[in-house]
Amino acid sequence: MKQVRRTLPRLLCLLALTAWLGAGVAQASDYAEITQLLKTGKATEALGKADQRLTAAPRDPQLRFLRGVAQTDLGQTDAAIATFTQLIQEYPELPEPYNNLAVIYASQNQLDKARTALEMAVRNNPSYAAAHENLGDIYARLAFQSYAKAQKLEANNPALRSKLAQVHELLQLPAARAAKPAASRP
Repeated sequence: MKQVRRTLPRLLCLLALTAWLGAGVAQASDYAEITQLLKTGKATEALGKADQRLTAAPRDPQLRFLRGVAQTDLGQTDAAIATFTQLIQEYPELPEPYNNLAVIYASQNQLDKARTALEMAVRNNPSYAAAHENLGDIYARLAFQSYAKAQKLEANNPALRSKLAQVHELLQLPAARAAKPAASRP
């Protein structure tokens, strides 16, 4: 699944809009600094900076989103779920928290929850390509599960074997991507 790295232009637009609305240059600089820390694999530092900045701006959705990304990178799954869920409750129009929440659910094989979250992401932003791709990946995984169950019930059905093989091949390409879902990244 796709990470937010693909949404960098969108995040940059959000940063510019925030700065334009009076958040100031310092806040845009904070976003850039935290984003850079995340990109360079320094999630612990990014989380510390996000938490520090959130003391001054506790409702800032961008800082909270970056905090959730850092939590995800650090393997703090429950904390990341809480962060993205709270963002969704307070800012239901933002598609990125839905996408990242879906990636966590997919990694836990909670495909129905992932599907629901991704459907909300694309409903909120129909041109959000990463969420559409992730939703397709979830549908493919759900199809694979259904075909596998059907084949167990009807082992001699050649059409089921063929469908199962096709979906299995789809899920293997590229192999590295199918093995690890991708979240939205800054």
